[in-house]
Amino acid sequence: MEDSNRPALGDMSDAWLLGRARELIAAVQRSDHAEQLKVIDTLDGLLEETQRRGEPILVAQLLRASALARLVTRGMVDEAEQLLDEMLAHTKRHGLALLRANAHALRGRLLVLSLQEDAALTEIARALAILDDAPDPDIQLGRRAWDRLLSSALNDCWIVLNQLGVYEAAEEVIARAHQAIRDSAGPHEITLQLMNRVKMLLGWGLRLERVGRYDDAAEKFRTAASMAIAVEAPFAESLFPRAAGTPAVDQVGVLAAALAFAAPSTAHIDRLRSLHGAQGYPHENILVSIALARCLDGEDREEDAVDVLLNVLHTQSEDNSQPSMRLNLVRELARLADGARGRETMATASVVDAEPPAERKPASPLADYAATLEAELWSLRESQIATLNTRREHERLSAEHGAVTQQALQDPLTGLPNRRALDERLRTLAATAMAQPLAVALVDLDGFKDVNDQHSHAEGDDVLRVVASTLRDALRGDDIVARYGGDEFIVLLPGAPLSAATQALNRSVKSVASLPHHLSHGVTLSIGLVSLRAQERAEEVLSRADAAMYQAKRGGGNRIATCPPPVGEQGEGVEIGAEQGESAVSDPTFEPEEPT
Repeated sequence: MEDSNRPALGDMSDAWLLGRARELIAAVQRSDHAEQLKVIDTLDGLLEETQRRGEPILVAQLLRASALARLVTRGMVDEAEQLLDEMLAHTKRHGLALLRANAHALRGRLLVLSLQEDAALTEIARALAILDDAPDPDIQLGRRAWDRLLSSALNDCWIVLNQLGVYEAAEEVIARAHQAIRDSAGPHEITLQLMNRVKMLLGWGLRLERVGRYDDAAEKFRTAASMAIAVEAPFAESLFPRAAGTPAVDQVGVLAAALAFAAPSTAHIDRLRSLHGAQGYPHENILVSIALARCLDGEDREEDAVDVLLNVLHTQSEDNSQPSMRLNLVRELARLADGARGRETMATASVVDAEPPAERKPASPLADYAATLEAELWSLRESQIATLNTRREHERLSAEHGAVTQQALQDPLTGLPNRRALDERLRTLAATAMAQPLAVALVDLDGFKDVNDQHSHAEGDDVLRVVASTLRDALRGDDIVARYGGDEFIVLLPGAPLSAATQALNRSVKSVASLPHHLSHGVTLSIGLVSLRAQERAEEVLSRADAAMYQAKRGGGNRIATCPPPVGEQGEGVEIGAEQGESAVSDPTFEPEEPT
């Protein structure tokens, strides 16, 4: 995005940024390549603005939008992978379960494009496991926004299942997506749901035909046609690009195809021809082409029908995003090439729903071979569903185990690592060369007893939560803050000499002292800072940090006390004990310079 546009973005609300991203995502799938690149550029500008603001949910949603735009744009898939890695890390760091599931679903879509179908199935299993155990709606976010996030994640899972041709599982997922927004959906969400279901039903019907289940396929086509008619009203008010006053079936290929599949006739040919080859959603052109070919074949125009199918086969030659749909196209060509016997031969040759052998009409060896392969592929779909369910349950149980483990290492009040987790991290860092020098700080709250005495323990708990969050946010990304007990915290600063550690902790002291009184009730920090000695045990370094903290208390609090290194010892990572020298007291208003 150009610099001249960025000040305008800064004036826009979060809701506007999110709404604009939704409009762009609705448009990018129906745009030509040049326009898609412009959309990506605009979305990147929106993402940059949200990252500047730092609101975690908004950043995650814009990461999703930017990644999704690249997934549907030729030549941009590699960039999508980087954004999805960032989205996964971001959502895990901020505990955004629904958007983390969404990231896994989009990774599944990426893997389908890379012809890694089994790995894609694993990603969808992970996403669904998260959604199966999704937390209760976030009250601050609002029920409607929460439902929209849930529906979006489920829709992204559905897309991959539909791409893989696992229609039974896809039906379950899209029904859940519909349920999520049933009470709060706007016209755009309703339109999206209906069009997705139409597309799925058409693909499902074609798949059923391939194993000779024509009655079942016809039922899918009729249901799709009724939904194509029902989408008319919400489509007129949706975010999708559209021509005002023109029926949806004249603008959206998948809707026109649904009517033609349900009742192929001459009446659909002109409409389908106008939509054939138009920019549309993935696989829409294949569905339009097959529907048009069937209408032409019904008018004894087999050569025209074959030309239509060959044309789309050529134009879609590099599209790997839905292998099952490409097979439908190839099968339709084979059916037409079989001439007058066409559909009848394919039906009687099938090993599913076939007539008894004595009553079957003769079929070519190639048709028999194709039917046998189709039956084998059909049985494999049951294996896919079983694999999905098994992996989904495995991911769910793994998540439960991880949650139990996390609870055992987490302080329930502040969400910080507890003393057990601290001991493990301290042992690990002490044995890691890259973490040296390792600064260790003991943090105690000045005036906290008065909060409990003059107010309540509940207010005291609130103060502890606020201070813990402020302390964590003021430090470096790889520093570790743990609750030691009561109103004491331990900070581990790997790779930090005392000067750098003092500078980092001074930020924490200032941040807490600057908190609004109604949040902190006036508490401040007294910090004892030492550096881990060679071969020093955890209890020894914590005891020295405790002694230094009391030195800070005696100096009036709201400050840091450190000890200089002993004479004759190299490096700033070794501290002097209380019996060997006096502690240095750091005034939090003074920022020490970084060592040169």
